[in-house]
Amino acid sequence: MSTNLQNEKKSALNLIINGKHYEWLQQYITGAEVRELANIPQEDEIFLAIKKPWEDETILDDTKTDLARPGIEHFYSKMKFPITLIVNGRPKPWNEEKISYEQVVKLAFDNYVENGRTIYTVTYDKGPRQNHEGTMVKGDVVFVKNKMIFNVGATDKS
Repeated sequence: MSTNLQNEKKSALNLIINGKHYEWLQQYITGAEVRELANIPQEDEIFLAIKKPWEDETILDDTKTDLARPGIEHFYSKMKFPITLIVNGRPKPWNEEKISYEQVVKLAFDNYVENGRTIYTVTYDKGPRQNHEGTMVKGDVVFVKNKMIFNVGATDKS
């Protein structure tokens, strides 16, 4: 093989996104390319892990990261907060990655009454991959994502 052909042939550079190994054939990768490669939702933030005592770097869609530096670059994503949950058709701000059955009821009715007479039914849809849709009962906790839908009903056993 001629020297020119060897120089033209690129070797893959390694990177890790949210704990999963990927290969990239270019020296630089943008935040948008990281997002697409790892299927990261647009509403999530992307960070480049930096060794302590320095802070991790926020990676915007147009930020270029050099993958040819020594070591393997580690990227991770996190949901931006607050997010908006849709509870009984109304938007409600939320600041955590998960929500409990009791917290959903409080968002729907401003309080949670545990008197043995009131029964709450909770269903959800458009959730993250861990729990895309389903029902909740007392004690349940589910992961949330922006614009996840919850429907909550209250029935009085009289």
